[in-house]
Amino acid sequence: MGSQSSRNVGRRKRYEPGEVLLDVSAFRGPVDLREVFGNSRPVEVEIGTGKGTFLIARAAARPDVNLLGIEYAKPYCYYTADRARRRGLANVRMLHADAATVFARALADAGLRRVHIYFPDPWPKRRHHRRRLIQPAFVEHLRRVLVPGGQLLVVTDHMDYFGHISRVLTDVPGLARIPFPRMADADAEVVGTNFERKYIGQGRRFYSLARLRYV
Repeated sequence: MGSQSSRNVGRRKRYEPGEVLLDVSAFRGPVDLREVFGNSRPVEVEIGTGKGTFLIARAAARPDVNLLGIEYAKPYCYYTADRARRRGLANVRMLHADAATVFARALADAGLRRVHIYFPDPWPKRRHHRRRLIQPAFVEHLRRVLVPGGQLLVVTDHMDYFGHISRVLTDVPGLARIPFPRMADADAEVVGTNFERKYIGQGRRFYSLARLRYV
């Protein structure tokens, strides 16, 4: 996500995230998500929420599901939390944090029903490939935190990163390939994020994959 765009969001107003924004210090060790949300509904995580377009729509459409958004860019995190607060979405929580660290240290085994990763930073330069989120160590934590039957959903517009993701997810024990489920209301969209809508206008091609934890 561009730094200039992030600064522009931050300048518009003072956001009031309220109780939607979680205290990141509470996520330095294992966290009980039932306490975070105050109920035992299924939990889905979106990594890299951006302006929260997908997260907000998903939460509004599925009040029976809890949505935890993890966003590293502070202005976007606060902006999304403010949107959720103004919409009265009691099933949304936001966390300003590094997703890889949260998955490695703070999430309990078999606690998530879905993990959404849409248009992650591809870090296209070869010397930056190590910064890509989807790496073998991250996938192992991801498999661990999914419930049996839980899903990983990924969409990208970057062909090289898609190839990397596909290789990392090949033959991972406990993960099976499944068809990508429908996530967007509009027929022309795959998931309905801001990035997707922008890229549709540019005529870009999208690459998606889905995995299911079976053990």
